[in-house]
Order: sequence, then structure tokens, then C-alpha cells
Amino acid sequence: MNWKAVARYAIGTNHQNQGIRCQDYGDYRIFNDVIVGAVADGAGSAKYSDIGSKLAVETVLKCFYDINESPQKQEELEEGFSQPLSKEEVHNLFAKILEITLEKLHNQAAQGNYSVNDLACTLLVFVATPDWIAAMQIGDGFIVVRSQESEYQPLFQPDKGEFINETTFITSTNAVKEMQVKIILEKQEFICASTDGLEKVAIHLSDWKPFPPFFKPFEEYLHDTVNPEKEDKYLIEFLNSERLNSRTDDDKTLLLCFFDRE
Repeated sequence: MNWKAVARYAIGTNHQNQGIRCQDYGDYRIFNDVIVGAVADGAGSAKYSDIGSKLAVETVLKCFYDINESPQKQEELEEGFSQPLSKEEVHNLFAKILEITLEKLHNQAAQGNYSVNDLACTLLVFVATPDWIAAMQIGDGFIVVRSQESEYQPLFQPDKGEFINETTFITSTNAVKEMQVKIILEKQEFICASTDGLEKVAIHLSDWKPFPPFFKPFEEYLHDTVNPEKEDKYLIEFLNSERLNSRTDDDKTLLLCFFDRE
């Protein structure tokens, strides 16, 4: 039994036409039976948001990597995640990670001699074991999961502002207050985290329910693929397909995870 996962992102046609770099980023780490994933979408109005989104994701994953590298802390990590965390513990964990991430962004901005708001991005993070998942979200995008005894379900409603393309970023003054946190105490099978570029093709926007025909092929792909990181042609072709680009011109990120109980 083990986690299978793959993360890929692709530039949107709108950014291609404008000569703008991809502002999405996503990645993950697996520590025994614990998987940590994060995706971020740089603010279109922020000059260096591509740097901000990548730095945010890398910082989140490094927090857990540093724990895993220390034998003493690794034991604490495994013991700490052997039982589900309380909602308060989950909130405190993600608040601390956000604090560390913001410190990294401020340092980057100081080195580059620009405002930290130039690094603005959304951030979605999850920590999952085979038996439960805890997650946080600041801004838009989605995390959809399928537990062993349930259908596809979104963990959060997206943070959409009053105006088009308005949302909360991790550099916003109200980021901690607006951070959504959730924990699901069910045996996990499938996790999909994505930025808002795929919302309109993956989610019914009227009621924010997942569109099963979007997610099921990806779950089957992970189930049937021995090493998704090396056998990623299917995913890359999808993210760059003309059919998808005809429905969304935004940057696109998919972080897919599957727990293989076989």
C-alpha cells in the first residue's frame, strides 16, 4: 500500500499571447504513508507572482521535509499524524506554516528591493494519511477528494471577491482570518488540488459540486500507472490540449494523488 502522485502545471494561452510566464506552481512530498501537497496561483496584478507562487509551495514542502530529515522530529511527525489532528491543531499547524512562508516572501522581496505584494499568490495545502486528510485554502482554486465511502467532494468553497478575478492572497492583511481549514476523518482514496484555471471544467459553478467525468479518468490513470511521475504524457497532453485551451485561457495546475490499497 502506498501513495501515487504527480503534479504538473501549464501556461494558459492568455499568458502565452502576452509573453507572460506561467504564474501557477504545484508540488508534493511523500513521507512514508503521509503525503503533503501544495498548489499556488500567482496574482495576475503582481509583478513577480510566478516567483511568489513557486517560493510559497517550496517553503510549505520544506517545512515538512525539515521535520522528516530530523530523526527525532520524524518520530514526532509519525506519532503526531498516527491519530487525526483536532481542528484547532490543524489551524495552528497551517497558521505556523503560513507565517514561515510569509517570512520567506518578505525576505525575497527585500533582496529584490520590491514590495511583498509583488509576490502575491493563492495557496492550497493538504496533509493526508490513508485514514484522514487535513487541508487549508487561501484564495480560489479547489481541493476535491474521494474517500473510500464517499463520492467526489470539494473541501472548500472558493474565496471569490465582489469583482471578477478578485480573491484573497497570502500576502493580504486578512490572509490568516480568511484561511479556510478542514479535516475529514475517512479513509482516503483520491485527492486532486488545482488552481482556478480548471474550475469551469471540473466544477459545476452553480452549486460548486465536482463534475465526476472530469476526475474519474485521472483516478483511473493513477490506479493503472506504476510511476505517474515518469509516465506523465497523458497528463501533460491534457493540460496543453486544444480542447482544454478552448474552454480556459488561464494557467492550469493539477496535483493528483491516489492511495493504492492493493
